[in-house]
Amino acid sequence: MIKALLALMILFNWTSKDSHTYYVISLMSDAIFYFLPFLLAYSAANKLKCSPVLALVLAGILLHPNWVQLRLDGNGASVFGIPITLVSYSASVVPILLIVWSQSYIESMFKKIIPNAVKVIFVPMCTLLVAGILALTILGPLGSFFGTYLAMGFDLLGSHGSWLVIFFVATFWPILVMFGLHHNIVPLSIAQITTSGYENILGPGAMINCIGQGVAALIVGMRTRDKALKQISTSSGVTALMGITEPALYGVNLPKRYPLIAGMIGAASGGLYAGLMNVSRYATGASGIPAIPLYIGENIWNLYNILIALVITTAVTAVLTYLLSLKYEKKLPIQNPDVSMDELSTVPAEAITIQDSVITTPIKGQVIPLQKVQDAAFASEAMGKGVAIEPSEGKVIAPFNGQIVSLFPKKHALGIMSDEGVELLIHIGLNTVKLNGKYFEAFVEEGQKITKGQTLINFDLQKIRQEGYVTQTPIIVTNSYSYSDVLPETDQQNVDFNHTLLVVKS
Repeated sequence: MIKALLALMILFNWTSKDSHTYYVISLMSDAIFYFLPFLLAYSAANKLKCSPVLALVLAGILLHPNWVQLRLDGNGASVFGIPITLVSYSASVVPILLIVWSQSYIESMFKKIIPNAVKVIFVPMCTLLVAGILALTILGPLGSFFGTYLAMGFDLLGSHGSWLVIFFVATFWPILVMFGLHHNIVPLSIAQITTSGYENILGPGAMINCIGQGVAALIVGMRTRDKALKQISTSSGVTALMGITEPALYGVNLPKRYPLIAGMIGAASGGLYAGLMNVSRYATGASGIPAIPLYIGENIWNLYNILIALVITTAVTAVLTYLLSLKYEKKLPIQNPDVSMDELSTVPAEAITIQDSVITTPIKGQVIPLQKVQDAAFASEAMGKGVAIEPSEGKVIAPFNGQIVSLFPKKHALGIMSDEGVELLIHIGLNTVKLNGKYFEAFVEEGQKITKGQTLINFDLQKIRQEGYVTQTPIIVTNSYSYSDVLPETDQQNVDFNHTLLVVKS
Protein backbone atom coordinates (compact mmCIF):
# COMPACT_ATOMS: atom_id res chain seq x y z
CA MET A 1 0.00 0.00 0.00
CA ILE A 2 2.92 2.35 0.67
CA LYS A 3 4.28 1.57 -2.78
CA ALA A 4 0.84 2.29 -4.23
CA LEU A 5 0.81 5.66 -2.40
CA LEU A 6 4.27 6.41 -3.76
CA ALA A 7 3.12 5.62 -7.30
CA LEU A 8 0.17 8.02 -6.87
CA MET A 9 2.48 10.76 -5.62
CA ILE A 10 4.59 10.40 -8.78
CA LEU A 11 1.53 10.12 -11.02
CA PHE A 12 0.02 13.38 -9.76
CA ASN A 13 3.40 15.17 -9.55
CA TRP A 14 3.24 15.58 -5.78
CA THR A 15 6.92 14.68 -5.61
CA SER A 16 9.74 13.54 -7.90
CA LYS A 17 11.97 10.47 -7.95
CA ASP A 18 14.97 12.70 -7.16
CA SER A 19 13.50 14.13 -3.95
CA HIS A 20 14.32 13.12 -0.38
CA THR A 21 10.60 12.47 0.16
CA TYR A 22 10.58 9.81 -2.54
CA TYR A 23 13.82 8.32 -1.19
CA VAL A 24 12.55 8.03 2.40
CA ILE A 25 9.10 6.65 1.54
CA SER A 26 10.67 4.21 -0.91
CA LEU A 27 13.00 3.11 1.87
CA MET A 28 10.00 2.50 4.12
CA SER A 29 8.24 0.38 1.51
CA ASP A 30 11.38 -1.61 0.65
CA ALA A 31 12.30 -2.43 4.27
CA ILE A 32 10.03 -5.47 4.43
CA PHE A 33 11.65 -6.92 1.33
CA TYR A 34 15.24 -6.30 2.37
CA PHE A 35 14.62 -7.93 5.77
CA LEU A 36 12.32 -10.61 4.37
CA PRO A 37 14.56 -13.43 5.74
CA PHE A 38 13.65 -12.30 9.28
CA LEU A 39 9.90 -12.59 8.61
CA LEU A 40 10.26 -15.92 6.85
CA ALA A 41 12.55 -17.24 9.59
CA TYR A 42 9.99 -16.49 12.29
CA SER A 43 7.02 -17.99 10.46
CA ALA A 44 8.99 -21.04 9.26
CA ALA A 45 10.28 -21.74 12.79
CA ASN A 46 6.74 -21.68 14.18
CA LYS A 47 5.60 -24.04 11.45
CA LEU A 48 8.53 -26.43 11.97
CA LYS A 49 8.25 -26.34 15.79
CA CYS A 50 11.75 -25.01 16.46
CA SER A 51 12.97 -21.87 18.25
CA PRO A 52 11.85 -18.65 16.49
CA VAL A 53 14.54 -16.71 18.38
CA LEU A 54 17.34 -18.91 17.01
CA ALA A 55 15.79 -18.70 13.54
CA LEU A 56 15.84 -14.89 13.75
CA VAL A 57 19.51 -14.99 14.78
CA LEU A 58 20.32 -17.19 11.77
CA ALA A 59 18.55 -14.66 9.53
CA GLY A 60 20.60 -11.94 11.21
CA ILE A 61 23.81 -13.76 10.23
CA LEU A 62 22.77 -13.57 6.57
CA LEU A 63 22.10 -9.80 6.78
CA HIS A 64 24.86 -8.77 9.20
CA PRO A 65 26.74 -5.63 8.02
CA ASN A 66 30.07 -7.45 8.36
CA TRP A 67 28.83 -10.19 6.02
CA VAL A 68 27.71 -7.54 3.54
CA GLN A 69 31.15 -5.89 3.73
CA LEU A 70 32.88 -9.27 3.33
CA ARG A 71 30.89 -9.87 0.18
CA LEU A 72 31.59 -6.40 -1.20
CA ASP A 73 35.34 -6.82 -0.59
CA GLY A 74 35.25 -9.94 -2.77
CA ASN A 75 38.47 -11.41 -1.37
CA GLY A 76 37.03 -14.83 -0.57
CA ALA A 77 36.43 -16.36 2.87
CA SER A 78 36.37 -19.68 4.69
CA VAL A 79 35.45 -21.15 8.08
CA PHE A 80 37.46 -24.07 9.51
CA GLY A 81 38.99 -24.35 6.07
CA ILE A 82 35.61 -24.74 4.38
CA PRO A 83 35.21 -22.16 1.58
CA ILE A 84 32.27 -19.77 1.78
CA THR A 85 30.39 -18.57 -1.28
CA LEU A 86 29.84 -14.83 -0.89
CA VAL A 87 26.31 -14.04 -2.06
CA SER A 88 23.66 -11.48 -1.12
CA TYR A 89 20.77 -12.70 1.02
CA SER A 90 18.73 -9.50 1.25
CA ALA A 91 15.18 -10.00 -0.05
CA SER A 92 15.88 -13.73 -0.52
CA VAL A 93 13.31 -16.45 0.13
CA VAL A 94 14.72 -19.93 -0.45
CA PRO A 95 17.99 -19.74 1.59
CA ILE A 96 16.38 -18.94 4.95
CA LEU A 97 13.68 -21.58 4.44
CA LEU A 98 16.37 -24.23 3.89
CA ILE A 99 18.34 -22.96 6.88
CA VAL A 100 15.40 -23.01 9.30
CA TRP A 101 14.45 -26.47 8.01
CA SER A 102 17.95 -27.68 8.90
CA GLN A 103 17.71 -25.88 12.26
CA SER A 104 14.60 -27.88 13.17
CA TYR A 105 16.58 -31.13 12.93
CA ILE A 106 19.82 -29.82 14.43
CA GLU A 107 18.07 -28.23 17.41
CA SER A 108 16.02 -31.38 18.01
CA MET A 109 19.17 -33.52 17.92
CA PHE A 110 20.99 -31.38 20.50
CA LYS A 111 17.93 -31.35 22.77
CA LYS A 112 18.08 -35.16 22.86
CA ILE A 113 21.81 -35.58 23.51
CA ILE A 114 22.60 -32.62 25.81
CA PRO A 115 21.81 -33.15 29.53
CA ASN A 116 18.85 -31.22 30.92
CA ALA A 117 21.03 -29.35 33.43
CA VAL A 118 22.92 -27.48 30.68
CA LYS A 119 20.40 -27.49 27.82
CA VAL A 120 19.52 -23.82 28.24
CA ILE A 121 23.15 -22.87 27.53
CA PHE A 122 24.48 -25.43 25.08
CA VAL A 123 21.46 -26.17 22.86
CA PRO A 124 21.27 -22.61 21.46
CA MET A 125 25.07 -22.33 21.19
CA CYS A 126 25.55 -25.64 19.37
CA THR A 127 22.51 -25.08 17.13
CA LEU A 128 23.75 -21.65 16.03
CA LEU A 129 27.29 -22.87 15.38
CA VAL A 130 26.30 -25.92 13.32
CA ALA A 131 23.31 -24.37 11.53
CA GLY A 132 25.18 -21.09 10.96
CA ILE A 133 28.21 -22.76 9.38
CA LEU A 134 25.95 -25.02 7.33
CA ALA A 135 23.99 -21.94 6.23
CA LEU A 136 27.00 -19.98 4.98
CA THR A 137 28.80 -22.89 3.32
CA ILE A 138 26.06 -25.03 1.78
CA LEU A 139 22.40 -24.13 2.29
CA GLY A 140 22.62 -20.38 1.70
CA PRO A 141 24.54 -20.67 -1.59
CA LEU A 142 22.28 -23.55 -2.65
CA GLY A 143 19.19 -21.49 -1.97
CA SER A 144 20.68 -18.51 -3.77
CA PHE A 145 21.48 -20.71 -6.78
CA PHE A 146 17.92 -22.01 -6.81
CA GLY A 147 16.55 -18.49 -6.41
CA THR A 148 18.57 -17.27 -9.37
CA TYR A 149 17.12 -19.91 -11.66
CA LEU A 150 13.67 -19.29 -10.17
CA ALA A 151 13.97 -15.66 -11.26
CA MET A 152 14.99 -16.86 -14.73
CA GLY A 153 11.86 -19.01 -14.74
CA PHE A 154 9.75 -15.96 -13.91
CA ASP A 155 11.30 -14.08 -16.80
CA LEU A 156 10.59 -17.02 -19.11
CA LEU A 157 6.97 -17.16 -18.00
CA GLY A 158 6.67 -13.42 -18.37
CA SER A 159 7.97 -13.65 -21.94
CA HIS A 160 6.04 -16.68 -23.17
CA GLY A 161 3.27 -17.88 -20.87
CA SER A 162 2.38 -15.50 -18.06
CA TRP A 163 -1.23 -15.35 -19.26
CA LEU A 164 -1.60 -19.07 -18.59
CA VAL A 165 -0.49 -18.69 -14.96
CA ILE A 166 -3.08 -15.98 -14.22
CA PHE A 167 -5.80 -17.92 -16.03
CA PHE A 168 -5.00 -21.14 -14.14
CA VAL A 169 -4.88 -19.51 -10.69
CA ALA A 170 -8.08 -17.52 -11.29
CA THR A 171 -9.96 -20.59 -12.50
CA PHE A 172 -8.79 -23.28 -10.11
CA TRP A 173 -8.05 -21.27 -6.93
CA PRO A 174 -11.08 -22.78 -5.07
CA ILE A 175 -9.75 -26.28 -5.83
CA LEU A 176 -6.29 -25.29 -4.62
CA VAL A 177 -7.83 -23.90 -1.41
CA MET A 178 -9.86 -27.05 -0.79
CA PHE A 179 -6.75 -29.23 -1.04
CA GLY A 180 -4.50 -26.78 0.82
CA LEU A 181 -2.24 -26.34 -2.22
CA HIS A 182 -2.65 -22.55 -2.38
CA HIS A 183 -0.05 -22.13 0.38
CA ASN A 184 2.64 -23.50 -1.96
CA ILE A 185 2.19 -20.58 -4.38
CA VAL A 186 2.84 -17.86 -1.80
CA PRO A 187 6.66 -18.29 -1.66
CA LEU A 188 6.82 -18.12 -5.47
CA SER A 189 4.78 -14.91 -5.39
CA ILE A 190 7.06 -13.33 -2.77
CA ALA A 191 10.17 -14.43 -4.62
CA GLN A 192 8.91 -12.90 -7.87
CA ILE A 193 8.13 -9.50 -6.38
CA THR A 194 11.46 -9.36 -4.55
CA THR A 195 13.42 -10.21 -7.70
CA SER A 196 11.33 -8.50 -10.39
CA GLY A 197 9.51 -5.66 -8.62
CA TYR A 198 6.12 -6.90 -9.75
CA GLU A 199 3.99 -9.99 -9.22
CA ASN A 200 1.47 -11.84 -11.40
CA ILE A 201 1.72 -15.44 -10.19
CA LEU A 202 -0.79 -15.21 -7.35
CA GLY A 203 -2.22 -11.70 -6.98
CA PRO A 204 -4.35 -11.16 -10.11
CA GLY A 205 -5.70 -14.72 -10.24
CA ALA A 206 -6.54 -14.88 -6.51
CA MET A 207 -8.22 -11.47 -6.62
CA ILE A 208 -10.35 -12.39 -9.65
CA ASN A 209 -11.35 -15.64 -7.93
CA CYS A 210 -12.43 -13.75 -4.78
CA ILE A 211 -14.73 -11.57 -6.84
CA GLY A 212 -16.15 -14.58 -8.72
CA GLN A 213 -16.92 -16.61 -5.60
CA GLY A 214 -18.24 -13.54 -3.77
CA VAL A 215 -20.61 -12.56 -6.56
CA ALA A 216 -21.83 -16.16 -6.87
CA ALA A 217 -22.65 -16.29 -3.15
CA LEU A 218 -24.44 -12.92 -3.31
CA ILE A 219 -26.63 -14.08 -6.21
CA VAL A 220 -27.53 -17.21 -4.24
CA GLY A 221 -28.52 -14.92 -1.38
CA MET A 222 -30.81 -13.00 -3.72
CA ARG A 223 -32.41 -16.11 -5.20
CA THR A 224 -32.76 -18.58 -2.33
CA ARG A 225 -35.97 -18.95 -0.32
CA ASP A 226 -34.08 -20.23 2.72
CA LYS A 227 -33.81 -17.29 5.12
CA ALA A 228 -30.81 -18.80 6.92
CA LEU A 229 -28.97 -19.43 3.64
CA LYS A 230 -29.85 -15.92 2.48
CA GLN A 231 -28.10 -14.44 5.53
CA ILE A 232 -25.07 -16.69 5.18
CA SER A 233 -24.79 -16.05 1.44
CA THR A 234 -24.98 -12.29 1.85
CA SER A 235 -22.45 -12.02 4.68
CA SER A 236 -20.00 -14.55 3.24
CA GLY A 237 -20.35 -13.02 -0.23
CA VAL A 238 -19.31 -9.61 1.07
CA THR A 239 -16.45 -11.25 2.98
CA ALA A 240 -15.28 -12.94 -0.24
CA LEU A 241 -15.32 -9.61 -2.08
CA MET A 242 -13.02 -8.33 0.67
CA GLY A 243 -10.57 -11.20 0.02
CA ILE A 244 -11.59 -14.09 2.33
CA THR A 245 -13.41 -16.78 0.35
CA GLU A 246 -13.51 -19.70 2.81
CA PRO A 247 -16.90 -18.80 4.41
CA ALA A 248 -18.54 -18.45 0.98
CA LEU A 249 -16.76 -21.48 -0.43
CA TYR A 250 -17.50 -23.91 2.40
CA GLY A 251 -20.77 -22.39 3.59
CA VAL A 252 -22.56 -21.78 0.29
CA ASN A 253 -20.83 -22.42 -3.03
CA LEU A 254 -19.32 -25.86 -2.43
CA PRO A 255 -22.42 -27.42 -0.77
CA LYS A 256 -24.70 -26.08 -3.53
CA ARG A 257 -22.14 -26.73 -6.30
CA TYR A 258 -23.75 -24.62 -9.03
CA PRO A 259 -22.49 -21.26 -7.63
CA LEU A 260 -18.99 -22.76 -7.30
CA ILE A 261 -19.03 -23.74 -10.98
CA ALA A 262 -20.49 -20.40 -12.05
CA GLY A 263 -17.88 -18.52 -10.02
CA MET A 264 -15.05 -20.58 -11.54
CA ILE A 265 -16.29 -19.95 -15.09
CA GLY A 266 -16.64 -16.24 -14.37
CA ALA A 267 -13.15 -16.13 -12.87
CA ALA A 268 -11.79 -18.04 -15.87
CA SER A 269 -13.24 -15.37 -18.18
CA GLY A 270 -11.73 -12.50 -16.19
CA GLY A 271 -8.49 -14.44 -15.68
CA LEU A 272 -8.12 -15.03 -19.41
CA TYR A 273 -8.39 -11.29 -20.09
CA ALA A 274 -6.02 -10.39 -17.25
CA GLY A 275 -3.55 -13.00 -18.45
CA LEU A 276 -3.60 -11.83 -22.07
CA MET A 277 -3.12 -8.25 -20.84
CA ASN A 278 -0.24 -9.43 -18.61
CA VAL A 279 -1.70 -7.73 -15.52
CA SER A 280 0.72 -7.37 -12.60
CA ARG A 281 0.64 -5.84 -9.13
CA TYR A 282 3.47 -3.83 -7.58
CA ALA A 283 3.13 -4.94 -3.97
CA THR A 284 1.81 -7.87 -1.97
CA GLY A 285 -1.27 -7.64 0.21
CA ALA A 286 -4.80 -8.91 0.66
CA SER A 287 -6.91 -10.10 -2.26
CA GLY A 288 -10.34 -8.75 -3.08
CA ILE A 289 -11.48 -5.18 -3.55
CA PRO A 290 -9.00 -3.69 -1.00
CA ALA A 291 -6.15 -4.92 -3.23
CA ILE A 292 -7.03 -2.66 -6.18
CA PRO A 293 -4.50 0.06 -5.19
CA LEU A 294 -1.70 -2.53 -5.39
CA TYR A 295 -2.00 -2.33 -9.18
CA ILE A 296 -1.13 1.37 -9.30
CA GLY A 297 2.44 1.74 -10.49
CA GLU A 298 4.68 2.69 -13.36
CA ASN A 299 2.27 1.20 -15.91
CA ILE A 300 -1.16 2.60 -15.07
CA TRP A 301 -2.75 0.14 -17.52
CA ASN A 302 -2.31 -2.58 -14.90
CA LEU A 303 -4.97 -0.77 -12.87
CA TYR A 304 -7.32 -0.31 -15.83
CA ASN A 305 -6.95 -3.92 -16.99
CA ILE A 306 -7.54 -5.48 -13.57
CA LEU A 307 -10.72 -3.38 -13.25
CA ILE A 308 -11.88 -4.60 -16.67
CA ALA A 309 -11.08 -8.20 -15.66
CA LEU A 310 -13.14 -7.78 -12.48
CA VAL A 311 -16.09 -6.39 -14.45
CA ILE A 312 -15.92 -9.36 -16.84
CA THR A 313 -15.78 -11.78 -13.89
CA THR A 314 -18.70 -10.09 -12.15
CA ALA A 315 -20.91 -10.05 -15.24
CA VAL A 316 -20.26 -13.64 -16.34
CA THR A 317 -20.59 -15.01 -12.80
CA ALA A 318 -23.78 -13.09 -12.04
CA VAL A 319 -25.50 -14.18 -15.26
CA LEU A 320 -24.48 -17.84 -14.95
CA THR A 321 -25.38 -18.06 -11.25
CA TYR A 322 -28.78 -16.49 -11.90
CA LEU A 323 -29.55 -18.81 -14.82
CA LEU A 324 -28.54 -21.89 -12.86
CA SER A 325 -30.53 -20.71 -9.84
CA LEU A 326 -33.69 -20.84 -11.97
CA LYS A 327 -33.26 -24.61 -11.93
CA TYR A 328 -31.78 -25.27 -8.51
CA GLU A 329 -33.59 -22.73 -6.30
CA LYS A 330 -37.18 -23.55 -7.30
CA LYS A 331 -37.99 -25.61 -4.21
CA LEU A 332 -36.38 -25.96 -0.81
CA PRO A 333 -36.43 -29.38 0.91
CA ILE A 334 -37.51 -29.56 4.53
CA GLN A 335 -35.16 -30.94 7.14
CA ASN A 336 -37.32 -33.94 8.19
CA PRO A 337 -35.80 -37.42 7.74
CA ASP A 338 -39.23 -39.10 7.92
CA VAL A 339 -40.33 -37.60 4.59
CA SER A 340 -39.59 -39.58 1.41
CA MET A 341 -37.45 -38.08 -1.37
CA ASP A 342 -40.49 -37.81 -3.67
CA GLU A 343 -42.42 -35.87 -1.00
CA LEU A 344 -39.31 -33.84 -0.19
CA SER A 345 -39.12 -32.29 -3.64
CA THR A 346 -42.65 -30.89 -3.43
CA VAL A 347 -42.64 -29.36 0.06
CA PRO A 348 -42.39 -25.53 0.06
CA ALA A 349 -39.77 -23.64 2.04
CA GLU A 350 -42.26 -22.57 4.67
CA ALA A 351 -42.39 -26.16 6.02
CA ILE A 352 -39.05 -25.74 7.83
CA THR A 353 -39.35 -25.03 11.54
CA ILE A 354 -36.62 -23.72 13.81
CA GLN A 355 -36.53 -24.88 17.41
CA ASP A 356 -34.21 -25.08 20.39
CA SER A 357 -31.62 -27.85 20.09
CA VAL A 358 -28.97 -29.44 22.26
CA ILE A 359 -25.66 -30.58 20.81
CA THR A 360 -23.66 -33.10 22.81
CA THR A 361 -19.90 -33.55 22.71
CA PRO A 362 -18.74 -35.43 19.58
CA ILE A 363 -15.07 -35.54 20.69
CA LYS A 364 -13.51 -36.24 24.07
CA GLY A 365 -10.99 -33.63 25.21
CA GLN A 366 -10.40 -30.08 26.45
CA VAL A 367 -12.88 -27.33 25.55
CA ILE A 368 -11.37 -24.21 23.93
CA PRO A 369 -13.26 -20.95 23.24
CA LEU A 370 -13.62 -20.49 19.51
CA GLN A 371 -11.83 -17.11 19.70
CA LYS A 372 -8.63 -18.88 20.81
CA VAL A 373 -8.47 -21.22 17.81
CA GLN A 374 -5.29 -20.68 15.78
CA ASP A 375 -7.17 -20.00 12.55
CA ALA A 376 -8.71 -16.64 11.70
CA ALA A 377 -11.64 -18.04 9.70
CA PHE A 378 -12.84 -20.05 12.71
CA ALA A 379 -11.79 -17.63 15.49
CA SER A 380 -13.62 -14.70 13.88
CA GLU A 381 -16.86 -16.74 13.79
CA ALA A 382 -17.06 -16.00 10.06
CA MET A 383 -18.16 -19.60 9.49
CA GLY A 384 -20.57 -19.64 12.43
CA LYS A 385 -20.65 -19.84 16.22
CA GLY A 386 -19.43 -22.77 18.28
CA VAL A 387 -16.48 -24.01 20.30
CA ALA A 388 -13.33 -26.06 19.73
CA ILE A 389 -11.95 -29.13 21.45
CA GLU A 390 -8.35 -30.24 21.88
CA PRO A 391 -8.89 -34.01 21.48
CA SER A 392 -7.66 -36.57 23.98
CA GLU A 393 -8.89 -39.47 21.84
CA GLY A 394 -8.96 -39.93 18.07
CA LYS A 395 -12.64 -40.57 17.63
CA VAL A 396 -15.66 -38.55 16.43
CA ILE A 397 -19.20 -39.66 17.27
CA ALA A 398 -22.58 -38.29 16.22
CA PRO A 399 -23.77 -35.59 18.66
CA PHE A 400 -27.41 -36.01 17.58
CA ASN A 401 -29.73 -37.94 15.29
CA GLY A 402 -29.55 -36.64 11.75
CA GLN A 403 -27.82 -37.02 8.41
CA ILE A 404 -24.36 -36.68 6.83
CA VAL A 405 -24.58 -33.64 4.56
CA SER A 406 -20.96 -33.62 3.36
CA LEU A 407 -17.85 -35.72 3.95
CA PHE A 408 -14.68 -33.96 2.82
CA PRO A 409 -12.56 -36.02 0.38
CA LYS A 410 -9.60 -36.07 2.78
CA LYS A 411 -11.88 -37.21 5.64
CA HIS A 412 -10.52 -34.47 7.94
CA ALA A 413 -13.91 -32.76 8.23
CA LEU A 414 -17.58 -33.44 7.81
CA GLY A 415 -20.87 -31.55 7.79
CA ILE A 416 -23.90 -33.04 9.52
CA MET A 417 -27.48 -31.90 10.00
CA SER A 418 -29.73 -32.78 12.93
CA ASP A 419 -33.36 -33.79 12.69
CA GLU A 420 -34.19 -30.33 14.10
CA GLY A 421 -32.26 -28.57 11.30
CA VAL A 422 -28.97 -27.67 13.05
CA GLU A 423 -26.10 -27.76 10.57
CA LEU A 424 -22.78 -28.67 12.22
CA LEU A 425 -19.25 -28.63 10.85
CA ILE A 426 -16.63 -30.76 12.65
CA HIS A 427 -13.12 -29.91 11.38
CA ILE A 428 -10.45 -32.21 12.85
CA GLY A 429 -7.29 -30.14 13.32
CA LEU A 430 -6.09 -27.12 11.37
CA ASN A 431 -4.72 -27.40 7.81
CA THR A 432 -5.00 -31.19 8.13
CA VAL A 433 -6.30 -31.30 4.56
CA LYS A 434 -2.59 -31.42 3.63
CA LEU A 435 -2.37 -34.93 5.10
CA ASN A 436 -4.38 -36.13 2.07
CA GLY A 437 -6.49 -38.45 4.18
CA LYS A 438 -3.56 -40.08 5.96
CA TYR A 439 -4.43 -41.08 9.56
CA PHE A 440 -8.19 -40.62 8.99
CA GLU A 441 -10.81 -43.38 8.63
CA ALA A 442 -14.47 -42.59 7.92
CA PHE A 443 -17.33 -44.95 8.78
CA VAL A 444 -20.09 -42.97 7.08
CA GLU A 445 -20.81 -41.50 3.65
CA GLU A 446 -22.70 -38.50 2.31
CA GLY A 447 -26.49 -38.78 2.59
CA GLN A 448 -26.34 -41.47 5.29
CA LYS A 449 -28.67 -41.25 8.30
CA ILE A 450 -26.88 -41.21 11.66
CA THR A 451 -27.93 -41.84 15.25
CA LYS A 452 -26.57 -40.17 18.37
CA GLY A 453 -23.39 -41.86 19.64
CA GLN A 454 -22.61 -43.53 16.31
CA THR A 455 -18.89 -43.52 15.36
CA LEU A 456 -18.33 -41.22 12.37
CA ILE A 457 -14.54 -40.88 11.99
CA ASN A 458 -11.45 -42.33 13.68
CA PHE A 459 -8.11 -40.52 13.44
CA ASP A 460 -4.58 -41.19 14.71
CA LEU A 461 -4.17 -38.28 17.10
CA GLN A 462 -0.52 -38.87 17.98
CA LYS A 463 0.70 -39.27 14.40
CA ILE A 464 -1.12 -36.11 13.32
CA ARG A 465 0.64 -34.22 16.11
CA GLN A 466 3.98 -35.80 15.20
CA GLU A 467 3.52 -34.43 11.68
CA GLY A 468 3.43 -30.96 13.30
CA TYR A 469 -0.27 -30.17 12.88
CA VAL A 470 -2.39 -28.30 15.41
CA THR A 471 -5.18 -30.67 16.50
CA GLN A 472 -7.63 -28.07 17.78
CA THR A 473 -10.99 -29.22 16.40
CA PRO A 474 -13.59 -26.49 15.71
CA ILE A 475 -17.23 -27.54 16.12
CA ILE A 476 -19.27 -24.92 14.27
CA VAL A 477 -23.01 -24.34 13.84
CA THR A 478 -22.78 -23.19 10.23
CA ASN A 479 -26.38 -21.98 10.13
CA SER A 480 -25.97 -19.87 13.29
CA TYR A 481 -27.80 -17.03 11.55
CA SER A 482 -30.99 -19.10 11.71
CA TYR A 483 -30.96 -18.93 15.50
CA SER A 484 -31.06 -16.22 18.13
CA ASP A 485 -27.90 -17.57 19.78
CA VAL A 486 -25.53 -20.52 20.08
CA LEU A 487 -24.38 -20.92 23.69
CA PRO A 488 -21.54 -23.06 25.04
CA GLU A 489 -23.22 -25.02 27.81
CA THR A 490 -20.38 -26.76 29.63
CA ASP A 491 -18.30 -25.09 32.36
CA GLN A 492 -15.95 -28.07 32.45
CA GLN A 493 -12.48 -27.76 31.02
CA ASN A 494 -12.42 -31.42 29.99
CA VAL A 495 -15.45 -33.15 28.52
CA ASP A 496 -16.36 -36.73 27.71
CA PHE A 497 -18.55 -38.05 24.91
CA ASN A 498 -22.26 -37.16 25.05
CA HIS A 499 -21.87 -34.30 27.54
CA THR A 500 -24.00 -31.26 26.66
CA LEU A 501 -21.69 -28.99 24.66
CA LEU A 502 -23.84 -26.36 22.90
CA VAL A 503 -27.41 -25.10 23.24
CA VAL A 504 -28.88 -23.65 20.06
CA LYS A 505 -31.62 -21.14 20.84
CA SER A 506 -34.42 -20.59 18.33
